[in-house]
Amino acid sequence: MKILKIEFQNINSLRGEHQIDFTNSPFTESSLFAITGPTGSGKSTLLDVISLALFNQVPRLGKISRSEILNKGAILTRNQKEAFARVTYECKYGIFSSQWSISTNRNEKLREYEMEISSVENGAILDLKKSDVPGKNEELIGLNYNQFIKSVVLAQGDFAQFLRAKKDERGELLEKITGTGIYRKLGIKAYEKFRASNADIKEQLFNIKRIEEELLSPENLDTFKKEFLEKTSFCEPLVKEVKLKEEQVKLKKEVLLQTSEVEKTKVKLNQASQKLKSFDSIKGLQLLQHEKLLSVSEDLRNWKTWSIEIASLDKERELLQQKKEKNTEHISTQLTNIQKFIKKPIIANEVASSLEQFSSQVSSLLEERNKKGAEWKNLQQILRVELKEVPLVITDSPEEDLQKLDSLKQNSTQIIEDLKSKLKDFQLQDIPKERTHIRKNLEETREAKNFKIELQQLLFSHADKLKEKAQLLPITKDLPNKIALLDSRTTIESKNLDNLELQKENLLMRTQLEDYRNKLINNEPCPLCGAVHHPYTEHLPKEDDQLQLQITAAKNSLMTSTKEMATLNSELKLATSSLAVLEVEIKELEEKLESKKELFTATFKNYKVEEKVDWDTKISYFEEQLDNLETYEKELSNYQKIERGIPILKEMQEILNDGSKLKLQLNKLYTGANIHADCRELEGKWIQLNQQKEHLAEVFKVSEAKRSGFIGKITELEPQLLKELLEKGFSTISEAIAALLSDTLFNDLRTERDSLRTEIASATTTLKVISTQLEQLKTKDVVATTDLLQQELNTKQQQLKSLQDESKELERVLKNHEESLAKLQSIKLDIAEKEKKTKRWTLLNELIGDATGKKFNDFAQDLTLSQLLHLANIRLKDLSDRYLIDKPTTDEDDGLVAIDQHMGGQRRSVKTLSGGETFILSLSLALALSDLASKNVEINSLFIDEGFGTLDPETLDQTLDTLERLQAESSKTIGIISHVDSLKERIATQIKLTRNGQGYSSLEVVG
Repeated sequence: MKILKIEFQNINSLRGEHQIDFTNSPFTESSLFAITGPTGSGKSTLLDVISLALFNQVPRLGKISRSEILNKGAILTRNQKEAFARVTYECKYGIFSSQWSISTNRNEKLREYEMEISSVENGAILDLKKSDVPGKNEELIGLNYNQFIKSVVLAQGDFAQFLRAKKDERGELLEKITGTGIYRKLGIKAYEKFRASNADIKEQLFNIKRIEEELLSPENLDTFKKEFLEKTSFCEPLVKEVKLKEEQVKLKKEVLLQTSEVEKTKVKLNQASQKLKSFDSIKGLQLLQHEKLLSVSEDLRNWKTWSIEIASLDKERELLQQKKEKNTEHISTQLTNIQKFIKKPIIANEVASSLEQFSSQVSSLLEERNKKGAEWKNLQQILRVELKEVPLVITDSPEEDLQKLDSLKQNSTQIIEDLKSKLKDFQLQDIPKERTHIRKNLEETREAKNFKIELQQLLFSHADKLKEKAQLLPITKDLPNKIALLDSRTTIESKNLDNLELQKENLLMRTQLEDYRNKLINNEPCPLCGAVHHPYTEHLPKEDDQLQLQITAAKNSLMTSTKEMATLNSELKLATSSLAVLEVEIKELEEKLESKKELFTATFKNYKVEEKVDWDTKISYFEEQLDNLETYEKELSNYQKIERGIPILKEMQEILNDGSKLKLQLNKLYTGANIHADCRELEGKWIQLNQQKEHLAEVFKVSEAKRSGFIGKITELEPQLLKELLEKGFSTISEAIAALLSDTLFNDLRTERDSLRTEIASATTTLKVISTQLEQLKTKDVVATTDLLQQELNTKQQQLKSLQDESKELERVLKNHEESLAKLQSIKLDIAEKEKKTKRWTLLNELIGDATGKKFNDFAQDLTLSQLLHLANIRLKDLSDRYLIDKPTTDEDDGLVAIDQHMGGQRRSVKTLSGGETFILSLSLALALSDLASKNVEINSLFIDEGFGTLDPETLDQTLDTLERLQAESSKTIGIISHVDSLKERIATQIKLTRNGQGYSSLEVVG
């Protein structure tokens, strides 16, 4: 995987759009580059862009969301409305571009972020949801987020801490750095699985014991089976007897029910006959009269309908006459209203043309007024745009606005003149050029100030070293004399002590012979010397107590002198070595001071090293002039806008005067809101009234024709109809109409009569059938009464139920016994199967399991540490041939060990290493982790974070040589993040970040 291009906009302090293309110059000439800039300028932002575009995560914040950006003010540059991060990379599947973006809506509210991947080769965007993009990048690259960060972004600061950590702390750090916490989880899972599997077996063994206790004994099982068969055989005859008794009781009930049905049917037949007689006496005559008129019923109904229509038309005639009179009044009133509206008299035929003429006159004036209004609004909009940055609230009074604008113009003129006097030393005709010049001077002054501060610190350090050297020189001169005096004194005291010790030994020898003296007898020879006289057997020599005191004093004196001489020798050795170190350090400081002074002279042409400059005053002066220049430019722009605004306001004043005149003319003619609508309304009402007049005349004519028609029909029908009615017994048409029933009533009465007749016939038939059935049932009936039969049935049923309940209980017991046996067999098989699996979990628990997962985690971390140290030592050979990193032995401190090959393989704790040595070892570990994390994925882009400031020049050169060789051999693109000056000088290709003030930074690629 290789990063080809980084593009982003408004990320953290880097405002605006930026692009870094690793496929173009200068990166194609040298793939080893430096990312430089002061603290807080945004060096780490470039790493954030990469991880954000690929995984929607950044190392310092984790996953990024809309709420994360709002709550922490992260990612999106302050006061900006949109941002994006895009990374183009090459992998084994092709070249892809992954993008993350976010923006605000029209209400300035932040939207949710978006992500997408596109193929650079064909330009197609992959069909993915934004949440699937990080996973797709992981699939294409072959690394997840944690592996990517450990393989591509090497933060050796973690390994500096890792080198010095104790064993337990080192395990936690290694777990965090390598992401191998899964081994701890596996150890815990193995332990939990072992406990769970054993718990299941214990529970099942308990169930086996409980089931065996519930099983029937063989004797009880045989007894239950025999009793069950016996009870079952007794049930069969009883079932037949119960069925027979049930049928006899049922027959008794059917006979009784059929007898009741016969009596009910007789009552129903009698009731239907009575109802028919009542109907004939009450409603029969009315029904008969209607049936006589059935042949002339249609003529009777027509005569009645026509008579009603004639009466209705007479009423309608009166109403139409009233409407005609009202219509005439309304037409006269509407003509008067139109004359008042157009303000002149007209006749009926001139209404339409007069209204149209008046409408055109008013419309012409309105159009002219609207045109003036549009011109006003257009000029007002232009004025708002011109005076957008001018502190003037535009009103609808151009005269007042003109006065305010004149006042603002005078103020602006005064401010511009004041600023010109302050900026008299500058060429105001080319403000951008002057601004660039001032900013360059400001930046140079700031850098010079920082450079002088560093130089001053070196001078202070040089003075301190000289002072320390001056203190050590007298010590190195005086101490050798003191040591020589002490040495001669020690020699004398040592000889004195030897003499005293010899005297003490002689005395002891004499004391040891005391036992022999006591055994000597006068006149008998001594076994040693043969003498026969022994004078000391009685007169022994006195012991010398002062000798021991002298020896003790001599020893104490010699010891004091020896200690004092050892102390002085140690002081002399320390002072000599310290003086040698100081000499080297002073020389280095003097060389560095000289180099710094030369660099200052070469870099800052406007300042001299020895020159005393009030830097803060200088910086303040440039900042003030920069502010004045920006204020002058802004004020000049405002003045120009005011100049352009004054003519616009004057033109608006003229339009306002013309509009006032048009308004007066309109008010004399028309004061309404819509002339066309008002004219249409008056004309429409006039037309409607005339149309209504014509309609009323037509309706009146039609009504008269209808009335004449109905009168003619009645006159034609009456003679023949009266003749027929007299024949049927009716004297008048009205009498016949009164006797005529409605169709509904006639049908209801006829239906009621027919229903009663049908009911009587049906009851007669039913009575005959059920009487026959009753006789048949009586022939099958038994002599015994129903109560006696029911009593016998109940007795048999109770006997049968008792036997069946006993049989069911016996069957349940036998069935439970069989089910328990089957369950017992199933549990035993399950236990056997689980015991096979439990052996595996038991073994696994013994090997890796425990409640905290520490056992397996420690084992895995030890293997990981061995692999990591092996890879680190391979990398370390390229960085330094002096050290190897090793794990501690059992008798050593539990921190990591550095094997010093320049000192015969001496093992040293890494805690004793210098800052530069620690950096070299931590860098080798970081590179090793990249090798370990990437596994089979080829990583061709590396970013190495801060830490080079701890290296001495020689080691720094060696480290850079190694990185250059690594880059050349593997074609990797390697970026080094640092602010070390010598590193900047060594690496030509640089991504330079500069702080511009107000929290923003700029980016520049040089090489």
